[in-house]
Amino acid sequence: MILFGIILLIIGLITLIIRPLLSDEDQFKENNSGHLEKIKSKSPTWLLMFSRRVSIAIIISGLTLVTLPNLFFWAEPGYQYFLVYPNGKKSAIMTEGIKFRGFAKITPWQKFIDVKVVNPGDDTDDIEGQMDPIPIRFIDQVTATTKLSTRFQLPADKESFIELAIEFRSLQNLAQNTLIPTVREVVSNTGYMFAAQDYISGSASDFRVSIEEQLKDGAFSVEKTEYRDTIITAIEQGEREIKEVQTRYEVNKRKDENGLFIRIPHDINENNIIVAQVIVDDVVLEQVFKQRLEAQRDESAKRQLEQQKIKTAKDAQARIIAEGERDKAGERVTQEKEQVKALISIETKLKQEETNKKLAAIALETERLKATAQKVKADAESYQNAKLVSAGLTPQQEAELQKQIAIGVAQQVAKIKFPTTMIISGGGDDGGTPLEALIGAAMTKQLTSSGKGGN
Repeated sequence: MILFGIILLIIGLITLIIRPLLSDEDQFKENNSGHLEKIKSKSPTWLLMFSRRVSIAIIISGLTLVTLPNLFFWAEPGYQYFLVYPNGKKSAIMTEGIKFRGFAKITPWQKFIDVKVVNPGDDTDDIEGQMDPIPIRFIDQVTATTKLSTRFQLPADKESFIELAIEFRSLQNLAQNTLIPTVREVVSNTGYMFAAQDYISGSASDFRVSIEEQLKDGAFSVEKTEYRDTIITAIEQGEREIKEVQTRYEVNKRKDENGLFIRIPHDINENNIIVAQVIVDDVVLEQVFKQRLEAQRDESAKRQLEQQKIKTAKDAQARIIAEGERDKAGERVTQEKEQVKALISIETKLKQEETNKKLAAIALETERLKATAQKVKADAESYQNAKLVSAGLTPQQEAELQKQIAIGVAQQVAKIKFPTTMIISGGGDDGGTPLEALIGAAMTKQLTSSGKGGN
């Protein structure tokens, strides 16, 4: 735009100067012979169109095009601008769009600055601060190199940005003279706060967080304490012991009287530069430590394998014992079932015998009652006959009566049904069963009758 304005300005000045020298028509002059002689030809039409007014308009347009970029400019996204006016006043443009410049000198600054450890062959076009791997030494004297990527944001307020722009003058000065040295120093100091063994055991995230906190708010003031621990390991199934002395370190952050961590400020937080991102890409440990880790890994794998074998053997032993207990329990249940069956059979037989006894007792009682009834009936008839005799029966009547009585007794005895099975208890003082008594009574009467007849 400025070049085009300068061209227009030159064209306007030229046309303004040469316009009076141009002729609108041919000019003639009479010579000595009386003839008209052309002394000036008419100027070209395209030159005649540049009148004074047109030339001034072209000059004004050229001046406008030349001065317009010095009055306004386009602020691109992702940049903020430091302005110095001809009178020495300083200002800053923090947003994008068309902004008034006022003939000020503009220094553009990127809002975000990338500081990163790069490897040979990496693309570095968009990286403002390129670093080599940062050497560190852990608290347990293990060395390593750290690769990380950081991103910083310029101050968001105008006053801090103007002070930063005046102090460092350019983005490269800020990156090379402040950001890179500060990052290297913080990472190196952070290594002294961790042990390599702890780092590989799960403190990697704490390592990154510690770097980020120190870049944002200042480095921690720390004190280191060394401990020597004696570890005694007893050999399994033996009386021998192994003694080992291990050295461990503790790093404690110092605190002030208010209980806050003591910070050591650096240029990043003093200039209000915002730490937007911290990524630890890799920590490459020294080869000796790697070999030691590999040896520990192999020993740990062997130990785990042996422990797994022991556990497998114990599981197999437990399985065999469990199977034996299962078989014993099965055999015990089988035998108990057989015992229960035998006991049930015996109890069934006992109950059957008891039932048979009860039935036999009932049958015997029934027969006893019948015999008693027969005895009572026979006693009644005997009593009746005795009364008749005592009343004075004739010998013929008495003989007939005795005959009938004997016949009746025989009939009654013939009618008695004796049980197939009888339980006869031993005789006491009272004699035998009712049937024996009845038979004995009948025989007594016969003998008595025979005695009387003989008399």
